[in-house]
Amino acid sequence: GTTDAPERTWLINVVVPTICAERYGSSRIVAFSTGNVYPLVAVTGAGAKETDLTGPVGEYAASCLGRERIFEGAARRPLLESGLVRGSAPARGADVAIMRLNYAIDLRYGVLADLAGRVLAGQPVSVAMGYVNVIWQGDANRAALELLPHATSPARIVNVTGTERLSVRWLATELGARLGRAPVFEGTEAADALLSDAALMKSMLGEPSVSISQMLDWTAEWTRAGGPHLGKPTHFDARDGRF
Repeated sequence: GTTDAPERTWLINVVVPTICAERYGSSRIVAFSTGNVYPLVAVTGAGAKETDLTGPVGEYAASCLGRERIFEGAARRPLLESGLVRGSAPARGADVAIMRLNYAIDLRYGVLADLAGRVLAGQPVSVAMGYVNVIWQGDANRAALELLPHATSPARIVNVTGTERLSVRWLATELGARLGRAPVFEGTEAADALLSDAALMKSMLGEPSVSISQMLDWTAEWTRAGGPHLGKPTHFDARDGRF
C-alpha cells in the first residue's frame, strides 16, 4: 500500500538498505531492485536496457531507485571515504550487483495469479498495460545467487525477467482455456508498457528454466484447486505509479 503509507515505503526501501550498506560495506552484495525504475517503453521494442535512463513514476518506483543509489554509493570507495555513509570507512567498498526484477511468479502471488483469480471469478481483466515480462520465482532466486560472483565496483546493473514479451490478453485467454472460463476484458492496449530487455541476463546466466507454458499450467491448476494466495495484488496494470 505505497499510496496509503508512502513514508513506510521510503523507510523500507531506502533507510533499511542504508543500514545494510553500512553493516556490509566491504561485502559482495546482490541488491534487489525493480523494472519500475524505468519509464514505460514502446511495446514494439525489446524493452528497457540497463544502459537506458531511469524514469521512475510514483513513490514506490522512486524509493526503489533510492535503494539502488544507496548500494551504488556502497560500491564506490570515494563516497565511503567522504563521510556520506556513517562510521569508519571499510578497507574497500562493496562489490554490488543490482538486480532489476519484474515480474516474479509464485503460485500464491504474481501477475498470473492475479489474472487467474480474475478470470475464474468472472471479473474484467484490464489490458491497458497490455504487455508484461514474467519469470518463475525459483529462476529469480537462482539469478540472485548466480549474480554474486558478477558483483563489481562500480555496481553492475542486470535486468532479471523472462525473455519473452507477453500479451496480457493472451495470458488471460490461455488461463481461461485451462480454467474453462472465457475471460472478460476491459480497455485497450496502450502503445507502451513496463518492459525490460533480459538479453544481458541471458548472456550471463542463460535462459530461465521454467517456461511460460509451465507457469500457466501450474497457476491454473493451483487456482482451480483453491490453493492459498498471499492476498497481495501486484497492481501490475497500474500505469500511474500508484500501488
